[in-house]
Amino acid sequence: DAQESRGLGDVYKRQDKYQVRLKQIYLIHTATQIEDMKIGLTRSISKIMGDSEIKSFAEISEDRNPLHLSDEAGQNSIFGRRVAHGMLSASLFSALLGEKLPGHGSIYLSQSLQFIAPVYPGDKVDASVTVEKIDNSKKHVTLTCEALVSGKLVIKGHAIALAPSRS
Repeated sequence: DAQESRGLGDVYKRQDKYQVRLKQIYLIHTATQIEDMKIGLTRSISKIMGDSEIKSFAEISEDRNPLHLSDEAGQNSIFGRRVAHGMLSASLFSALLGEKLPGHGSIYLSQSLQFIAPVYPGDKVDASVTVEKIDNSKKHVTLTCEALVSGKLVIKGHAIALAPSRS
C-alpha cells in the first residue's frame, strides 16, 4: 500500500508539473509579460455601442436610467438625445486589460476615469491603453486609457494592473 501510494504521489507531482507548464505556455501566448513591456506599448479595441449593447448593459448593471433607454428622456436631457452608459464604453478598458495588455493572468487593481463627451447609440468607440509606467518590483503597470468617437476624446483615465511575469 505504501509503495502504491508513493507511486500515485509521483503521478500527481508529474501531472501538477505538466499543468503548471501548460499554464505558463498559455500565459505566454495570451499575455504580455511585464518583462516584455516598454513605455508607450499600446493596444486597442473598437466596438459599436448599439441598442442591444445598451439594453444588455442596463440589465446587467441594473442601471435603467431612462436617459439611456428612452428617446423621450434623451431628448429632454442636456444631450438632446439618448446616450450610452459611460461605464459601457469604459468597459472596453477592462476588455483591453484582461485580453490584450497585459492580458490573461493580469489583475485589475485600480481605474480612474473622466467622461469628456457623451457616446450616442450607434457610435463606434475606439478604446486604447498605453503603458505609462512600469514598476518591476511590484509587477505593476500603469496604463493611460483613452476612448474616442470619430477621433474625438470621450473618456480618459488611468489604470493600474498587476501584470503576469515569468518570475
